[in-house]
Amino acid sequence: MPTILYVQGWRFHFYSNEGNELMHVHAVKGDAECKYWLHPDRFDIVADFEYNCTPRLRREVRQIIFQHFDQLIVAWQEHFGGDRAE
Repeated sequence: MPTILYVQGWRFHFYSNEGNELMHVHAVKGDAECKYWLHPDRFDIVADFEYNCTPRLRREVRQIIFQHFDQLIVAWQEHFGGDRAE
């Protein structure tokens, strides 16, 4: 489970056994946990799940993902060896 980024208490990571899935990132902060599909072709994200996330936490994590979007895409490609974007 490589950790990609720590920002504002959020830990962004992948699970190494999920390389067969489309490009995504997991984020955890306290009891809040979420997973977002990454769509680099249209610079967009889509929530898969957002457990224990208040509206404020959802805004916060989405903002961080967009601020570090390119870094997350590159980390996925380096770890899994390809796009698997869609």
